[in-house]
Amino acid sequence: MTNLQRLGAFAKGRDIALPTIDPIGLPSMPGGRSLRLRTLQFQQSGAFRDYGLSVGSMTKSQAEYEQLSRETDPWVNIPPRYNLGTALTTAHVEGGRGDHPCLLWENSAGQSRQLTYAEIDEASTRGAAALGRLGVQAGDRVLLRLPNLPEFYIASLAIAKLGAVFIPSSTLFRAGDIEYRVRDANVVAAITTTHLADELETVLRNCPTLRHLIAVPYAGVPLSSEQIDFNKLLTEPSGDFQVADTASDDVAFMIYTSGTTGDPKGVVHYHRYPLSFESLIRHWHDYRADDICACPAELGWLLPVASTFLYAMRVGMTIALYHPLDGRFDAPAWLRLIEKYRISNFVATPTIYRMLTAAPEIATADLSSLRHGVSAGEPLPADTLESVRQKMGFVPLDGIGMSECMVYCFNMQGFDAVPDSCGRPAPGCEIKLMDEAGNEVPEGEAGVMCVRRGTHPGMMKEYWNKPEQTAAIFRGEWYYSGDVLSRDEQGRYWFKGRGDDLIKASGYRISPFDVESTLSEHPAVLEVAAVASPDQVRGNVVKAFIILRQGHEPSAALARELQAWVKQHAAAYKYPRKIEFVAELPKTQSGKIIRRLLRDQEFEADSAE
Repeated sequence: MTNLQRLGAFAKGRDIALPTIDPIGLPSMPGGRSLRLRTLQFQQSGAFRDYGLSVGSMTKSQAEYEQLSRETDPWVNIPPRYNLGTALTTAHVEGGRGDHPCLLWENSAGQSRQLTYAEIDEASTRGAAALGRLGVQAGDRVLLRLPNLPEFYIASLAIAKLGAVFIPSSTLFRAGDIEYRVRDANVVAAITTTHLADELETVLRNCPTLRHLIAVPYAGVPLSSEQIDFNKLLTEPSGDFQVADTASDDVAFMIYTSGTTGDPKGVVHYHRYPLSFESLIRHWHDYRADDICACPAELGWLLPVASTFLYAMRVGMTIALYHPLDGRFDAPAWLRLIEKYRISNFVATPTIYRMLTAAPEIATADLSSLRHGVSAGEPLPADTLESVRQKMGFVPLDGIGMSECMVYCFNMQGFDAVPDSCGRPAPGCEIKLMDEAGNEVPEGEAGVMCVRRGTHPGMMKEYWNKPEQTAAIFRGEWYYSGDVLSRDEQGRYWFKGRGDDLIKASGYRISPFDVESTLSEHPAVLEVAAVASPDQVRGNVVKAFIILRQGHEPSAALARELQAWVKQHAAAYKYPRKIEFVAELPKTQSGKIIRRLLRDQEFEADSAE
């Protein structure tokens, strides 16, 4: 039993006020509200299910949310001049927290390190000075091909202090993926590890703009003659180096989209990024200065870059960082890490939560340190939420976002969290659901989510070197996301899919998420993707690609059972008329299913017949 569950046994039905604990540098809640503990109930299928205890008063109303949103100005704490490299390091040192642990790192080989904020500050300043001596200038782009190592943080902060632009990338990319990004962004330097350098050495010979290949000696692989030793650069004194005097709206980093449609696009973000998501830090992550946070995902993806780097260091908290040398998620290892480092605040995708709760080791793991967690990257099914609550001791708050504006809609700490809903907009951020012509859709109908750009300081600047694609999604004062959602009478939003993922079958518009969410609640289903498949009679029908859980075997009988399950638990017209059992699903580096590939496969096969 976790501490949260023990407290729940005592607090159930009571109203226990606890003192507010504010993150460093974040303003107090309006009215000095306290946190409260109450029994949490979720509404599902017209009935209330008792899901036990969650931290935060879950009785706040839509009116209270609207008041909070009116009182919140997301721009209020953003100054004209701001450098994220200095703000996330030197500011903490000068504020007396230099000795506070910043990173607790280890890898699957048993190596470990601990770095304080002062050590990260000193190393990143030395790194910035060294890059400057190599000829890297303000505005230049520097590619990072680094796994979950402290050097990712040091390098990113060094590049920011120099006024250059860092570009995280996945270590799974091959030479062609890397070369595309190097050429597209005119990258002048790349930082990697010796064991990941081969692909970059190929790119170095093909791309004349790439002048420097810097490598961290790692995993027993020595430096080659083409590589500059990153560690040696950090031993050189910074001399008279001065941090770039950047504006808060100068460019700090680029993150390439996953490229589910067309070529990947470089999403350009400002130095003000860590300041732009105060509502997210407070009301979704509930980050506190004494937290220890963690995210198992690789730092090539924006979710960990934002959540367990830029946001976490904004607050001044400690980050637990783990590198599996084989690149695979290891549930038993993470259960051990949570216990060892007393991780209190967790960030993960639903897939990771499912793997953790399915691990036999969870029965004996001490997870009492966990007090809060969030879920993103894909919709969080109700059964996964309930499993996390039962086995990990907290209710994960779901949110939805994208590289262009991060998480824009989420279930808020202190408000009712309803399974399958992606919550409400960040306080102060205005969103509307519109049709293709830019008209707002009636309440309850599905429409494309649009963000008023002036209410969201974390909105991207542009797609790098792609003015036509930028113009396509920046429509006047609105950002046109392509995500299709609906809104209920309580102001909650419900994800329906991407505009190009919606299935039109037998005259119905069917959300793939509705089908996937219903199927994922069946005990035999581990993962599922639903797409349109051609049919001579109906035009299109729903087809489900399903990965089964261990202990279940594909069969025609099971396919019929799953079809009946959907008919029983959702509108009958949504059931998949075709089912294919598969061993894996195509995904982006961030873990999102690429439905387009499955859909194209179906229509190409039909054309070939």
